[in-house]
Amino acid sequence: MPDPRLSRLVLGITLFRPGRDQVDRAVGQAAAGFAAVIAFDNGGLAAADAGRLARAGVTLLSDGRNLGIAAALNRIAEAARAAGAEALLLLDQDAEPPEHLAAALLAARDRLRDAGIPVAVVGPAPAPTTGHKAPAYPPRPAAPERDDLAPVQFLATSGSLIDLDAFARVGPFRADFFIDGVELEWCFRAWACGYGCYVARAVAIPHRVGGGVIRAFGIIMPRQPLFRMGTYLRNAVYAWRLPHVPLRWKLAQAAYLPLQAGLYWADSGWRPAVLMRLLAAARDGALGRLGPPEDLAEDLAEELAKHLPQDRP
Repeated sequence: MPDPRLSRLVLGITLFRPGRDQVDRAVGQAAAGFAAVIAFDNGGLAAADAGRLARAGVTLLSDGRNLGIAAALNRIAEAARAAGAEALLLLDQDAEPPEHLAAALLAARDRLRDAGIPVAVVGPAPAPTTGHKAPAYPPRPAAPERDDLAPVQFLATSGSLIDLDAFARVGPFRADFFIDGVELEWCFRAWACGYGCYVARAVAIPHRVGGGVIRAFGIIMPRQPLFRMGTYLRNAVYAWRLPHVPLRWKLAQAAYLPLQAGLYWADSGWRPAVLMRLLAAARDGALGRLGPPEDLAEDLAEELAKHLPQDRP
């Protein structure tokens, strides 16, 4: 029987070239008792799968092209507000949420509010997944805690519950960031607006970032397509000019980003083209040249080819 508390929130799912099992997961969520289930197709959703989602009661949004994760989340949030929801639970197509995740996060949000703590987002702790690096959420100094709810600088959007009144005050995700660093910038902005970001340590969700990991000198980072690494580097450099990003974070990034870029270049086999792409990304960030990465289509085609069956003699 659906949990009656779920009628207070909308489930939002971002889709990008989803497989059948991923569509099955989204279809299954439609019967969970949410006020609505809204999915945004960022490209590659088959017509037959779109029909399955619609028949299951999922509201499907699309612009017919890849708008990036930030724009997709903003469109979902707009639709959730229009549906009269008070909160929005975000998932991506790969997320395998534990049972009662939504109810647990909604209760956590309510506990913070009852304690007089303004909250923008509350999310589960990241659970490790074999072959992938789980994200780390740095603690937020001097912010109030509440039992097992810990203040953090930022947390991933997937698996997180956003308070929609707070979202209206903090503002939308930066669409010009396109994909990487979107949640980081938004959470820093939320803190600057007086709204906290909290992790519920009693509940966890697996996260899969990238296609494996790069390890060297005690550093572990996800192995990403080149356009993802370039966008991450660009947005991180651009964030140095934002006043709501803490100085301590900027200084840490100034030391860490060159190491990450160097490890990524080494992992590529020291290819000159990769180095030039990373240097161009850092330059674009310094100059404020944001938006969709120019090599998006090329890198996606290369990634897709890696997973297609190869012809054999």
